[in-house]
Amino acid sequence: MENVEHRIVEVNGIKMHVAEKGEGPVVLMLHGFPELWYSWRHQILDLSSKGYRAVAPDLRGYGDTEAPESVTNYTCFHLVGDIIALIDSLGVDKVYLVGHDWGAIIGWYVCMFRPERVKAYVCLSVPFRPFLGRDPKINNYDAFHAKYGDDYYVCRFQEPGKAEAELAEVGVAYFLRNMMTTRKPGPPIFPKGEYGTGFNPDMPDILPSWLSEEDLDYYVTKFNKTGFTGGLNYYRNLSLNWELTSPWSEVGVVNVPVKYITGDCGLVYTTPSMKEYILDGGFKKDVPGLEEVVVQEGIAHFNNQEAAQDISNHIYDFIQKF
Repeated sequence: MENVEHRIVEVNGIKMHVAEKGEGPVVLMLHGFPELWYSWRHQILDLSSKGYRAVAPDLRGYGDTEAPESVTNYTCFHLVGDIIALIDSLGVDKVYLVGHDWGAIIGWYVCMFRPERVKAYVCLSVPFRPFLGRDPKINNYDAFHAKYGDDYYVCRFQEPGKAEAELAEVGVAYFLRNMMTTRKPGPPIFPKGEYGTGFNPDMPDILPSWLSEEDLDYYVTKFNKTGFTGGLNYYRNLSLNWELTSPWSEVGVVNVPVKYITGDCGLVYTTPSMKEYILDGGFKKDVPGLEEVVVQEGIAHFNNQEAAQDISNHIYDFIQKF
């Protein structure tokens, strides 16, 4: 991919695969589920052409990064430890941080625990609120479980091996195509035995313009090799994360300037009560450093890929201020 450098670095007891390009201040980009460093391919090229060192790792358990076997090796402290060690390996004190989906959640944790390592944070899709220092058994989580039972995907992913077995029935290629192309509003629901029709009943025969067959093949090849257990283990630590972070239960993000970007068709933004939280003051109360909220019209969850140039422009416009 146009002279992108790939290397393996030792961080926090694991070997991590990192893709990077460019010279200058570091922009560190963290992917979500079910994604890889490759989700940032457009931003790597764009930001590196504008005087930045664009860096995107495969997170713990993904792609060419090591995947520890124990579920408890995927807590928020392990994930933040990986990122801080990666920043150290880059030879810089601070980075511009960008996160999407689970990468966004990790980004919030980094801003809470180690704000002195972050110049500014651009968060995509997932605001501060979900599960950070809060019991995941209450509020939205509990309401969704009451309505959908174990069909709500956060609930469905909890038991080791169960989700993996169900995903194996439909295959990696089908699951990734089905999930990445969804525009179904609201929390992701996987009715039992209906992965093909339950999460994205309107899955198109032809991929959208922003996701080529070559792009999809890259993801499929990597997940065929690794499986999804690493990424699923992030969800399996939600309750443990709540226990571990109880001292931070009333702590927001104060000392980091933040820009938040979501698509108005995104599954998080259209989740009940989330839009009100983002727009009506709750988000700003929790994150006093929140300077901008951008809602992209007609864009769904994977906005760093679907609206790649727009996201690149928003990142650049924000970080150059700091």
